[in-house]
Amino acid sequence: MLNISNLVVNYGAINALRGVSLVVEAGEVVSIIGGNGAGKSTLMKAISGLEPAASGAILWGGSDITRMPSHARVAAGISQSPEGRQVFADQSVEDNLLLGAYLRRSRDPELSKDLQAQYAIFPRLGERKYQQAGTLSGGEQQMLAISRALMSRPKLLLLDEPSLGLAPLIVKEIFEVIKRVRDQGVTILLVEQMANQALKVSDRAYVLKNGLITSSGTAKEVMHDPSVREAYLGKH
Repeated sequence: MLNISNLVVNYGAINALRGVSLVVEAGEVVSIIGGNGAGKSTLMKAISGLEPAASGAILWGGSDITRMPSHARVAAGISQSPEGRQVFADQSVEDNLLLGAYLRRSRDPELSKDLQAQYAIFPRLGERKYQQAGTLSGGEQQMLAISRALMSRPKLLLLDEPSLGLAPLIVKEIFEVIKRVRDQGVTILLVEQMANQALKVSDRAYVLKNGLITSSGTAKEVMHDPSVREAYLGKH
């Protein structure tokens, strides 16, 4: 589904990504784990078209989308729930969800059905659908960011640090939702610092360090890699 080859992204003189290559197959959950400053969010932004590639290629279903604008990537089936949630604070929960479907026709008869589907996944959003998004808790805003991304009916969902700043019970709930979304047939590329949690819901994983892929394999292989365990998972 997604094939990234030798991707380089620079911030001025800083090499944020230094030749990253990875593959995501349809139906998988693939995790990118790594520490702060590893380049994880830069990679997600490059896939979304929010950061330009200096070189390398991003192939989507066999087509080169390296220079494709962001909105066209959404139309092609790639949607992102960004780091920090970035909900529209002065808009209602329901308006945020409808904005997630902005490329679909306003009279699409499936929109109402999809709204109800999101409220079924996240009942609290349904309870607060007329409430301004900026008044939600951090966990509720994360639920809204994921639901908003799903409203475009993506084939590939990019999740950037969905557990960031959340209480442990909410983190557990978010990862349960990730499993439910996967079971509905959505392919997921997950960036997450909570590596143990990410690997538990993933099929495969890549380790990103200083803009380079340093390790990859099945989630089980990465979880039992001694160097990965020491750096990201803890020794026990």
